[in-house]
Amino acid sequence: MRKLIALFMLAGILFAPVFANAQDAEETAAQEETTPVAVQPAASPTIVDDEIVAEEQSFHQVVKEKFIEGDPLYMTPVLICLILGLAVALERIITLNLSTTNTKKLLIKVEDALETGGIEAAKDLTKSTKGPVASIFTQGLMRYSEGIEMVEKSIIAYGSVEMGRLEKGLIWISLFISLAPMLGFMGTVIGMIGAFDSIEAAGDISPSLVAGGIKIALLTTVAGLIVAIILQLFYNYCVAKIDSLVNDMEDASISLVDILVKHKLTGK
Repeated sequence: MRKLIALFMLAGILFAPVFANAQDAEETAAQEETTPVAVQPAASPTIVDDEIVAEEQSFHQVVKEKFIEGDPLYMTPVLICLILGLAVALERIITLNLSTTNTKKLLIKVEDALETGGIEAAKDLTKSTKGPVASIFTQGLMRYSEGIEMVEKSIIAYGSVEMGRLEKGLIWISLFISLAPMLGFMGTVIGMIGAFDSIEAAGDISPSLVAGGIKIALLTTVAGLIVAIILQLFYNYCVAKIDSLVNDMEDASISLVDILVKHKLTGK
């Protein structure tokens, strides 16, 4: 019985503030009904909503705002450099990755083909294989009847041709890397000229007069540098990939000559 009384007392102590708040709320509601003019809700929620909107602003929206603030007349050429540069870079990356060949497996297959079917079987194998290494092998095998020296010369000559094909398009990426910062700096110079023209027209130095021109100048410069940095990363990747392919071509060509010499000595 004492425990039950104690529980009722504890419940009364815990729920007393709730009942008091409920009564206060009812009294407040009654007062608000009698004086509706004094009600001014949603002042703070509006501020919270603005903060939420500001926090949820996407990266795309920020870039779009900066593009407009930097003046589309000067930012558009920089954007065009980025789009064209990325298009060429992606095409080169896809082409270079497709040109990659497992040279060790190819050499084993060529050697097996020479032992089983001779030069014609080896040529059929290399012709059906994609990539610059297989193309070089085909050219070398076609000159086999003219001697090993002609095979080596043919491999070296056609290796230069394949290297030129691998490097195709890199000049355009290099062009856009150089052109983007130049266009950005041109926007910088034009923006500063506009700022000084405003000062000259007003006859006074005021931050509000020069802020617009300086902002355009800084935004165009930043845009040009960002484009150059992005394209430079892709350019360096392409150059590294080409160097790797060229090294594979050279090593595989030396191995092919050794295999052909061995095949000629054995007379198979």
